[in-house]
Amino acid sequence: MAENEQIHVVLGANGGLGNAVVRVLSRHGKKVRAVTRSGNADVPESTELAKADTTDKESLMQACAGASVVYHCVNVPYPEWHAQLTGMMQNILDAAIACGAKLVYGDNLYMYGYIDGPIREDAPHAASDAKGILRARLANMVLSAHREGKLQATIGRAPDFFGPHVFNAAMGERVFKPALQSKTINLIGNIDAIHSYSFVEDFALGLMILAENERALGEAWHIPSAETMTTRSFLELVFEATGRRSTIRVAPKMLLAAMGLINPMMRELKEMLYQWDYDYVVDHSKFLKTFTFQPTPHAHAIRQTVEWFKNNT
Repeated sequence: MAENEQIHVVLGANGGLGNAVVRVLSRHGKKVRAVTRSGNADVPESTELAKADTTDKESLMQACAGASVVYHCVNVPYPEWHAQLTGMMQNILDAAIACGAKLVYGDNLYMYGYIDGPIREDAPHAASDAKGILRARLANMVLSAHREGKLQATIGRAPDFFGPHVFNAAMGERVFKPALQSKTINLIGNIDAIHSYSFVEDFALGLMILAENERALGEAWHIPSAETMTTRSFLELVFEATGRRSTIRVAPKMLLAAMGLINPMMRELKEMLYQWDYDYVVDHSKFLKTFTFQPTPHAHAIRQTVEWFKNNT
């Protein structure tokens, strides 16, 4: 099939990553079908829209029909992970297999657990928390299906991302909206520990590169992000971009524990505090040695993000 006839199906096109994948693919002249539960999305005019729920295999099969590449960018709130993510992954695998599409999975790094030093792709999946164990199982489902010859698949991973259309993230609307209003920014963990952050459009571009290269198949790849810095330094760049300053308030651990007793989201978040209490550095040298890629400098990416939040919230 000619490149301009291939259909790139993006599942989860209303989410931060899925929306970025749609925009990046469209800018590169790809024929894109954006799939959401509502059938609506804020995407380029050239994008085909489709309605499907990844928990409903029949609607998913219809949405993926004719696809050359399926991008799995679907997520649900933490409290729903264990009830939904495994079944959703199996449905997505079945749909990609049925239409003969390549599967590109946008993943995180929870499966590694705590690592004292840079996190590489060959690190063991040693997470002891429930969410990390689940993410390891999901990744294994994808790579096992590839090894068994059921489909071609690859996995792109990135740390906490930020950017246009990114709301529910550590550096999402809870940071950029108050920063634009000079209001207090509430955070967790040690903001003077260094932490890798990824611009969502870099993540999306990395997934497209994986989709286009046979070398990427059957493996997990860390998509490159800009220089690792402390969260405090990242926020200084946000303040420079907004031309305003905000008070930074870090929640005490005792408060988080108390909130977890009544708030399901905070209860789930407690497992992941190691990512915020210590240095969290992602090694993406494997990707850079294999593919041509230049991450967007944080200052530039943050200015784009500030401008988007200023005009869209």
